[in-house]
Amino acid sequence: MAEGVYNGMPAGELPDLQWRLATADNGEGGVEMARLPDGQIAVRNAADPDGPALIYTKAEIEALIGGAQDGDFDALLA
Repeated sequence: MAEGVYNGMPAGELPDLQWRLATADNGEGGVEMARLPDGQIAVRNAADPDGPALIYTKAEIEALIGGAQDGDFDALLA
């Protein structure tokens, strides 16, 4: 993990990042993701941009996106 970066840290304390809002945002805030300089991915609640950020490895995000594309989580929405 990048020096000084830890899981659950306030997103406002991360370096200047280019946050990307999920296009499926339903107007309730949504989720934003940004790549950290070391290649990890930060995730935050768009409605609370200074709230906690979850920090994931690239492999973890690849697994999440792949699982979503494969429908692995569809039952959570039923």
